[in-house]
Amino acid sequence: MFARNRALILKVFSAMIVFGAWEVAGRIPVSFAFPTFLESSAAFWTLLVDGTMLKAYIETLKPLVIGVLISAFIGIGLGLWIGLSRAFDWLISPIFVVMQTAPLAALIPLLVMAYGIGLTSKVFVVCIMAMPVIVLNTGGAVRNTSASLIEMGESFLGDRKDIILKIILPSAFPIIFAGLRLGVSAGFIGAILSELKITPTGVGDIITYSRSIADYPSMYAAIASIIILAVMFLNVLERIENYLSQGRRKALVAD
Repeated sequence: MFARNRALILKVFSAMIVFGAWEVAGRIPVSFAFPTFLESSAAFWTLLVDGTMLKAYIETLKPLVIGVLISAFIGIGLGLWIGLSRAFDWLISPIFVVMQTAPLAALIPLLVMAYGIGLTSKVFVVCIMAMPVIVLNTGGAVRNTSASLIEMGESFLGDRKDIILKIILPSAFPIIFAGLRLGVSAGFIGAILSELKITPTGVGDIITYSRSIADYPSMYAAIASIIILAVMFLNVLERIENYLSQGRRKALVAD
């Protein structure tokens, strides 16, 4: 029983440690602006019951979902091209390396000047946070496909399309999905950053307003909620990856 549910038990135990430490730190207290876990939980429940949290997440998820979908579609496509073409790699990879390392928050005023303070700017912020990770991980995964596997495919007279679809993509699949998970994490950061730096809407509005009136339990409740939602998203992606991996293994066995 324990072995079968070990991962779930360990996750619950880890959460209990974090929340317990949070409660202790709030009771010491480490700061007058640091509420206890129970106070933040009560504030979260209040925000949930009166509908404030739901309305906020409807606003926050718009740029997040659109930005992540665009980043995944374009990022995986560019990553495949980078991994398959050395010239394209030299041309494009440095751009995404700079995007990954540069302080992209400094670009937000430029986006606001170009696209205003609406949804478009927020989607761009999510994309510039999420896409570099997806592109570089996908490119590296494709580029590092075992040469012996490719040579084997060529020896069996496989054409370029067969080698890409049946050898390179299955081999690169785990790292591509790992990059996608990291991209989603970065997208969450971008969504909240855009709400804090462009216009205070969604969860960012709750954080900004609660801080302005010193309602720290609500502020921490909003921050914790976005972290929990990100963890849930990543767990869903992990389950999808495991499901697709099992299907791929069964297909290989059948072949």
